[in-house]
Amino acid sequence: MNKYAIIDVEGNQLRVEPGRFHDICHFNYKFNLYGINTKLSMNRVLLVCDGSNVHIGSPWLVNAVIKGRILHSSFREKLTIRNISSKKKTLRIDRYNENMIRFTIDSIDFNRRNESTL
Repeated sequence: MNKYAIIDVEGNQLRVEPGRFHDICHFNYKFNLYGINTKLSMNRVLLVCDGSNVHIGSPWLVNAVIKGRILHSSFREKLTIRNISSKKKTLRIDRYNENMIRFTIDSIDFNRRNESTL
């Protein structure tokens, strides 16, 4: 039985499974205020698949919650942006690191009993 869900995080769709860790850039929370093992709960769930049962939301599932915790915050590899002006024969190089968090999924909860049908 393979259980997974597809969630919406900051406009990106992410496939999550219990027990795995995932990395997210530009997450909405202020992670300097929160520490390691801070619990998360996400309710913007687009799809839940439990074996052969697939539940699709329109746009989100009402009674689905993804529970997890923050492992740590880190930086992605330094990105380099090169701006070349050919007429002036100049090169400008900008570098920056993207903030990133790593979190793990503890459980996928879906209560189908209260789900409204169309």
